[in-house]
Amino acid sequence: MEVQGSIKLVGETQTFGSNGFRKREVVVTTEEQYPQHIMVEFVQDKCDLLNSYSAGQQVKISINLRGREWVNPQGETKYFNSIQGWRIEALQSEAPAGMPPVPPTDAFEPAGDLKQDDHDDLPF
Repeated sequence: MEVQGSIKLVGETQTFGSNGFRKREVVVTTEEQYPQHIMVEFVQDKCDLLNSYSAGQQVKISINLRGREWVNPQGETKYFNSIQGWRIEALQSEAPAGMPPVPPTDAFEPAGDLKQDDHDDLPF
């Protein structure tokens, strides 16, 4: 799956626990009728993929949806979802396609032996 849009923010790398688990978050704003602010997390060695990106850049992020189950101390089961990125690539801003060039005015001159007065010979 992929998420595409403009980077709103790139978070700092966070380290958790004694095992050195690392996580870094990026928020991407989609470009659709109702823009969404999607937080994507990059973990472990993937955190470094965000080093060359900053707010305002157009990107496409390849993601995996992750879900996990957790039972709290009271015995209640809770479910959590996360969006985990594994690749990010910059998108080129496409310049809007311009109007086709206008042909020179002499291209509209009557050809051959047509006279200027012959343009009004329509039957209606």
